Amino acid sequence: MTDFRDRERAEEAKFAMDEDTAFRVAARRNRLLGHWAAEKMGLTPEETDAYAKAVVQADFEEAGDEDVIRKVLGDLTQAGCEIDEAAVRAALEEKSVEARRQLMSES
Repeated sequence: MTDFRDRERAEEAKFAMDEDTAFRVAARRNRLLGHWAAEKMGLTPEETDAYAKAVVQADFEEAGDEDVIRKVLGDLTQAGCEIDEAAVRAALEEKSVEARRQLMSES
């Protein structure tokens, strides 16, 4: 019986660690996407940091990535940048890979 409980605890710990890693990757990805968008909009370094934080916060509005894409695309459009949703989605994927790579190199 203890073997089963030990295995169950190990699975729960692995699940918790996987969830934590996914959260950290998503947060870093959103911050990187915020920096990317801020560069396109020509923001100052201070504005860039604030904007990156706002993009991370936007991810808490609803499940999935649509809230982040909607925010970034809307802000880029409002700033007069010629960019479409496909380009934002491509940048999101690129930043996801970069975020995972950064986190793995830190461990």
